Amino acid sequence: MALDTSADTPAPLRQISQLLDGYIGRLGAVWVEAEIAQLTRRQGICFLTLRDLRAKISIEATCRSAVLDASPAPITEGSRVVVHAKATFYAPRGSLALDLREIRPQGEGELLAQLERRKQLLAAEGLFDPRLKKPLPLLPRGVGLITGRASAAERDVLENARLRWPDVRFVVRHALMQGNDSARDVMAALRELASDASIDIVVIARGGGSVEDLLPFSDEALVRAVHACPLPVVSAIGHEPDTPLLDLVADLRASTPTDAAKRIVPDVREELAGVAMMRERASLAIHTRIDREARGLADLRSRPVLAQPGVLVDAEQGVVHDWRDRARRSLGHRLDRAGDEIGHHLARVRGLSPLATLERGYSVAQLPDGTVVTSVRQAPVGGELTIRVADGTIGVRTTTQTTTLPTENGDHG
Repeated sequence: MALDTSADTPAPLRQISQLLDGYIGRLGAVWVEAEIAQLTRRQGICFLTLRDLRAKISIEATCRSAVLDASPAPITEGSRVVVHAKATFYAPRGSLALDLREIRPQGEGELLAQLERRKQLLAAEGLFDPRLKKPLPLLPRGVGLITGRASAAERDVLENARLRWPDVRFVVRHALMQGNDSARDVMAALRELASDASIDIVVIARGGGSVEDLLPFSDEALVRAVHACPLPVVSAIGHEPDTPLLDLVADLRASTPTDAAKRIVPDVREELAGVAMMRERASLAIHTRIDREARGLADLRSRPVLAQPGVLVDAEQGVVHDWRDRARRSLGHRLDRAGDEIGHHLARVRGLSPLATLERGYSVAQLPDGTVVTSVRQAPVGGELTIRVADGTIGVRTTTQTTTLPTENGDHG
């Protein structure tokens, strides 16, 4: 009920503060929709200013840092939120504030929170693993382009790619780039291009837009289809700040459609300049090598041994002749010594030979059976003997036997 006061009986300020505290305390915890106009972090606590979405009304609020960090999506100034809060009145200063117990992002923030959860789940499956990225061909035979019909993104990709490489061939498939059917159209176009054997790379291009506009390019089915595509896929969705999940699963993320055109084909002018530079470097290297080898040959030819090769041959020929003469002399000496040795052996053999004795006038008497007669008693009278002389044999018959005995002085009688 109303407080009974008058100019003569005014209520003290402390009483009014106590009543306001009581009135506000009876409000309890409520859910409030608002926009964060200002956010300041301190050690363990955050100070916020909440503003109505339509009216020019704002109120101060506080919360623990853990409450703000527990939000499924980042909370920043300008975020639309729904908070669970309890109104509090600070009597010493007479200020009203909200004590926040929970913060939930709404609108774009809620979408970002959902995308973050989806991103974490797909990342846990390994769909964004950099090791699975397929390399882009240096010069593709054909480029598949998925984009909106008559869109600025289509024009940017085609014109900039052909400026860089005029002979590049595009196969364009138009699809819805916004709305509920967008992801399905893009997947159908991707399957068609992936089955074309003349296509080496696929580009998915779209201009910028809000989070809601780019939401189809974070569709889980589309992300899995790009991951399973056998061809390299380039994502060129939106502008630099836009990061749909398609950017993470694609083999290459281009910041804009124009950037995609620069990444899929080389610049013919740069390549020609590179070829010319390499030819110049190769020519210089070859001429340098030839000059170095020519100098080396000139140095070799200037050496005496190559300037007059006969000198070396003559010197070696003299050495060969000396060794030949020495060999001949050595062989002659050895032959002479061997001849002398053979003569000595021959004379020694001849001296010991019975034939030499016979040549000095001696003879050998033999019986018919070949027995050598060494005594007169072995040759009976009337027997036949064979007398062997130096140049043959003589057959004789004995008539008498005469025995000659040696004398005392050694002479025969």
